[in-house]
Amino acid sequence: MITRILSGIQPTGRFHWGNYFGAIRQYIALQNGKDSAFYFIANLHALTTVREKQQLEQNTLDAALDLLALGLDPNQATLFVQSDVPEISELCWILMTTTPMGLLEKCHAYKDKKAKGLTADAGLFTYPVLMAADILLYDSNFVPVGDDQAQHIEVCRDIAGSFNHVFGETFILPKGHFVEDAAKVPGLDGGGKMSKSYGNTVEVFEALNVQKKKIMGITTDSRPMEEPKDPAGDHLFALYSLFASEEQTKALRETYRKGGFGYGTVKKELVVLAENYFAEARARREELAAKPNEVREVLAAGAATARKKGSEVLRRVKDACGL
Repeated sequence: MITRILSGIQPTGRFHWGNYFGAIRQYIALQNGKDSAFYFIANLHALTTVREKQQLEQNTLDAALDLLALGLDPNQATLFVQSDVPEISELCWILMTTTPMGLLEKCHAYKDKKAKGLTADAGLFTYPVLMAADILLYDSNFVPVGDDQAQHIEVCRDIAGSFNHVFGETFILPKGHFVEDAAKVPGLDGGGKMSKSYGNTVEVFEALNVQKKKIMGITTDSRPMEEPKDPAGDHLFALYSLFASEEQTKALRETYRKGGFGYGTVKKELVVLAENYFAEARARREELAAKPNEVREVLAAGAATARKKGSEVLRRVKDACGL
């Protein structure tokens, strides 16, 4: 039996450092053959937040360009767009018929939005069912996730278990693949993780002058230069460590503990480190952007591979429930 890893990423905006170090870097490390690694651009999920046609289309293409430029190899992984696999929507409906309402009411995204007094639409409420369909349609064994996403895997297993209980053993129950060295990337404001919703991000491929301005504007405390500082828990130090070598990180740690330096010096070093780190990927992206039809061909080929597997699983599901 093929061991299959699957993960998706939403095209709700351009990818930032948090996306790369928290997820995309793991995708690339885990790719090991087109049949064993399925990665998709989750544009159906993005419809819960992106409501402008041209924006969603461009975001989807940008996501593909970014992933390929960063090292996702279509010869080693299947890359496709979620909506190019219509079987996903059919499976989602079938799963909804056996998914308890109470299970969905407990899910974080829905609960958080309701707690804030915001309107939650049916798409957000049933979002976990579509996510389960994403995973189950391809007989996925492992889903790379961070610790904060463990609930998604448990909900998927519960949904699959509910179907299996009613109609017989049909689905493989997936497991979360928790990457121990997945980076926890802090935001520029130091107030929490880097996230588009918090407006505290640095995009991987944004203009270098814009990137430099953001880095130089990273929020820091007002302690005097001569005062020693603890690198543990310092978000500027954490960001620097993402790009620096072990030797550079060790040297900066010692500098922090000694004191006698300014945060501005660290920020200037971070500007250079980040530019150099993504330089090759930036060049690859420019080449890919000049050949959008070739990128679309990669996505079409990936969708064909995904549909072949997905149609097999959907047929098994429909046979189980009498469709």
